[in-house]
Order: sequence, then structure tokens, then C-alpha cells
Amino acid sequence: MSRIKNTFKALKQGGETALIPFITAGDPDLTTTRQLVRVLEQSGADLIELGMPFSDPMADGPTIQASSERALAAGTTLEKVLELVADIRLESQIPLVLMGYYNPIFRYGVERFCVAAAAAGVDALLLVDLPPEEAGEIATLLDLHGLSLITLLAPTTPVERRRRLVAKAQGYIYYVSMTGVTGVRSIAPSDIRAVVSELQQTSSVPVAVGFGIATPADARAVGQFADGVVVGSALVKIIEEYGRREELLPRVAEFVGSLKQALTAQKP
Repeated sequence: MSRIKNTFKALKQGGETALIPFITAGDPDLTTTRQLVRVLEQSGADLIELGMPFSDPMADGPTIQASSERALAAGTTLEKVLELVADIRLESQIPLVLMGYYNPIFRYGVERFCVAAAAAGVDALLLVDLPPEEAGEIATLLDLHGLSLITLLAPTTPVERRRRLVAKAQGYIYYVSMTGVTGVRSIAPSDIRAVVSELQQTSSVPVAVGFGIATPADARAVGQFADGVVVGSALVKIIEEYGRREELLPRVAEFVGSLKQALTAQKP
């Protein structure tokens, strides 16, 4: 059983919702990223999404775009991100999902990437700009090497297409709560609850919600019905503010701990 499946199973048995923080690998540098992963896990993260920095993102708002720019300026490459994952695996078994864009993987070599990602200890891949209908090559290779390809769904996904994609979903479904880019607007939980419920009834994998979750109150509200909540821009803003200063890790620990605490209450 995979790390992702084990984690969601254990949380469900305890009546908990998964906390899934997102950070950009290499922001402000790779050494700090490894420290951040340790702090995220110790503070209550259940899975972690690591952004693969890219110079031309399409779904990221200004905050995460800037984090990619900082990571690239610090010399972060896809190969170094995979080395980071292998390094993390020396001390942690927390599920790790690489999130980003297809271009760097295509340039790296799709098969080469899948082999290296599996060897490093990556659990899944989430590609924002690769439609599932065009993901045949990488999906086959990921499956061959025991990695999941996470399905993204949005409010604009037509019902019939949504059902087709749900039937093939692996790991967990990432439901994008709103149109637009990350970190720009706040979430309206009542607007998405019915769709998330429908997805849960038809999917064999958990449903996590991302975009617009920035506070413990947001996390608590969405955690009442979702299987997982993804928090990205609010966390990346803290990294931007504190950078390499010694206050960074305690501040991240405090914020992530507050999110986890908000999710510990039993669902109704």
C-alpha cells in the first residue's frame, strides 16, 4: 500500500482531514527547504507538495511565481529537487508530491525523470498544464514505476469529463476551488461543498481542496467536508517574509501547527 493511501486511510479512521502544505523547492534555497520539510512534518503536515520551480507558470499567482524566481536564482534544478527528495527519504516517510509543469520534465526526459523520481522516493506527480487526455506517455511510465498522477479538477470542468477523470484518479483528487490563479481570492466553502461531496461519492480516492485556503478558519471550514486541504500561498508568503532569517522555521511551525489544530476536530 502506498504512503499516500496509508496516510489517508489512517486519517479517515481517526476522523481527521489531511493537511497538505505546499512549498516551492529551493525557496529560499535547497538546504532551507529540507529544514522546512522537517518542520512541516513535525508541526502536523500529513502530505507535502513540493513545487518544481519553473520560469513561466500559468496557474500560480504572484506569490508562488516569485517563489519560483527565488528558487531558480538560487540555482535550483529539477535534478537537484530529486536529490533533495532522496535526502529527505533518509529521515522521513511523509508522502511527497512534486507539483509543477510539464516543460522541465519533457526537457529532462520523461522516462529518465520517472525512473529518477521513483528511485528518489517521490510518491506522486501533479502537473498543472498537462491535460489528462494528453498524459498517456508519462501516466504509463509513472504507473510502471509505482508513482501516482494526481488528477486536477476545477469548477469549470464539465460534468461528463469530471466523471471520466474521477474514474481514473490515483492518489487523491486535487479540487481547485475557484477559477483564476493561486493566492488571489479567499475561498467560499459553501460554493464547493456539493461538488466535493459528489466527487467523494463517485471516487475511489480522497478529495483534497486547494486555492484560497489561507487561515485556520478557512482550513476548518473546508475540513468539515473535504478529505484534505492544501495551503500554499499563505505559507509561501511567510517564507518570502523571513527568508533565511532564524525566525523562519519557528514562524512556519506556528502557522502550520495552527492549521493542524483547526483540522483536529471531528467532522459532523
